[in-house]
Amino acid sequence: MKTFPEDSTRAPRLSNRYPRFVFDSSGLGPLAVACLVASMMVASVGCETRNIGKDRSNTGESAQASAPDTRELVFSDQFERDQLGDDWKRGEGEGGQGEWTIEDGWLEGKDIHNTPLWLRHKLPEQVRIEFDARARSARGDLKVEVFGDGVEHESGYILIFGGWENRLDVIARLDEHGDDRKERPSRKVQRGKTYRMAVERTENTIEWFVDGESFMTYEDPNPLRGSGHRYFAFSNWEAPVQFDNVEVYDLGGK
Repeated sequence: MKTFPEDSTRAPRLSNRYPRFVFDSSGLGPLAVACLVASMMVASVGCETRNIGKDRSNTGESAQASAPDTRELVFSDQFERDQLGDDWKRGEGEGGQGEWTIEDGWLEGKDIHNTPLWLRHKLPEQVRIEFDARARSARGDLKVEVFGDGVEHESGYILIFGGWENRLDVIARLDEHGDDRKERPSRKVQRGKTYRMAVERTENTIEWFVDGESFMTYEDPNPLRGSGHRYFAFSNWEAPVQFDNVEVYDLGGK
């Protein structure tokens, strides 16, 4: 390969941004030399563009990262045992003869007649409670109570999916038959289907989620708070129901 003496005509010098190329231009006309130099510059720019594209892709992945989850798990229960244990207690209802039991890793109730099974641990003021729920009959009636007193039925908010023989979905405050309850024709509980439910309270709103979708909300201008409204329970009338995989999250200042 030839080198250029100091007094020779040089090929145009490329800037430091691009790789240096040395070539023998003897025998090439001026136009051919210019075309060759231009093609080398385009090739170099193409290489750099691919590198820049990679950097931008990495930046995009970082920008799409989710914000840190600030909620705190404060209680969980998968019912992988034979007995209810010390975390739960039977409350007071309407004289149901049924029992809350654990069967094959599921909490199960039937003929309970609104005798709630209360979680003994106090709920955070701003909270998310998640759990699985399943009806063992076409009658539906998946029911929970939240922000109650830990003893009596209808001491807080009552949430019912497929109540009254699978005819109504309801969120009620202190009285599931009250005039101020929020109700609608039921979306119908499917027998044997496992639903992932969540009940969340922030400020004055109770929001109920089913399988990741908002199901119902209840706005309360005078929310139930204080020592008489700190507990969560599973409830039931007569239809056989099951619950599992309970998780309680403190939402803090959300």
